[in-house]
Amino acid sequence: MIDQDCFNRIVRRIEAYEQEMIRLQIGLCAIPALAPENGGDGEYRKAAFLKSYLREAGFPHVEEINAADDRVSSGVRPNLIVRIPGKNTEKTAWVLTHVDVVPPGELSLWREDPYRGYVSEGKLFGRGMEDNQQDLVASLFAARAILEEGIVPENTLGLSFVADEETSSRKGLGYLLAQEANPFRQTDLIVVPDAGNQEGDFIEISEKSMLWLRFKTTGRQCHGSRPSLGKNAFLAGSHLVVKLQGLHEVFALLDPLFDPPESTFQPTRKDANIPNINTIPGEDVFYSDYRVLPCYPLDKVLETVRRLADEIEERFGVAVEVSPVERVQAPPPTPPDSPVVVALRDAVQAIYGIRPRLAGIGGGTVAACFRKAGYPAAVWSRLRETAHQPNEYCLIADMVGNAKVYAHLFLQGDSPSAEETIDRK
Repeated sequence: MIDQDCFNRIVRRIEAYEQEMIRLQIGLCAIPALAPENGGDGEYRKAAFLKSYLREAGFPHVEEINAADDRVSSGVRPNLIVRIPGKNTEKTAWVLTHVDVVPPGELSLWREDPYRGYVSEGKLFGRGMEDNQQDLVASLFAARAILEEGIVPENTLGLSFVADEETSSRKGLGYLLAQEANPFRQTDLIVVPDAGNQEGDFIEISEKSMLWLRFKTTGRQCHGSRPSLGKNAFLAGSHLVVKLQGLHEVFALLDPLFDPPESTFQPTRKDANIPNINTIPGEDVFYSDYRVLPCYPLDKVLETVRRLADEIEERFGVAVEVSPVERVQAPPPTPPDSPVVVALRDAVQAIYGIRPRLAGIGGGTVAACFRKAGYPAAVWSRLRETAHQPNEYCLIADMVGNAKVYAHLFLQGDSPSAEETIDRK
């Protein structure tokens, strides 16, 4: 239980922060933080801005852990760790958010410059406003309210602002977990607000496995009027695209924890082959995005893909190279009765008046890194689901409300036992 009078003071302080939260959001939005894989120069400038803000706001313990990366001008990908010591320093309640964003995409689809944040009708517009700055700012101001009220939380309070979430996490959370001075413990409460819905009524405890594949079909180029002299790589690749839809029938199990409940196998990107119309291409490349239920080993999926590719090779006389671009086998789910799930459910119910259901998602979040390493992380946010879209926005009311949820989480003491949890379900 938390002290309600104390919490009410925190809530009033968070509400008073609203305009400053907006200003910080706009300041962060103005600094693009794109991974080098996405044509950017990393997160250094944005992290430096955030670090300066944290120090000016009075946070006493701000640590920077840099992952080396010679692809960016700074040479490093920064990860920030903030702690407010609690009465019990052996356990930390964490909220982990990411600093990097995805590219804006087609600029003509944006009403304004994607990096020039603005407010309209209670919404904050700009790239990164929802993903992931809404909850970055919300968690920061939840912690700041506790700090400025002079309250010592029961457990240590932790904020982590990481790099490289939008590509691989190898320079972000993955790097932190591999360090000897890894700041996280398996007994900690870890919340990752990187997925959610408009009601805020579900907590993600499991993810589908993710497999991104590159398919390169090699045939023989020839003149468009003499197709018999060549082997049309585009034609063969197109037949392969259709044939791969048979994966839905091979891996056909349903799991109602997920929406959609089935595995998905979708062709996505198509590279250009030849610039002119009157040549039959000798090489063709496309990509697919597979989200697979955790019950299926990705090795089995790859074996089936290879068999289907072999059939195309035999039929068209081409060579098909299948290369994984990204491969993440889903780790075991976070137990439904884990302390972080119980505490987060209590916090959401206290602020929004709903008891969130537990669910799985198809999109990968950085929580998978935690679960793979044995940390029972929970994913939650109340948001508008505009991430990666043109005219991305967050609702200001969600940002402020989520800050209250995190403050409630931070002020809770030791979570109940599994037996107590079962009684409360």
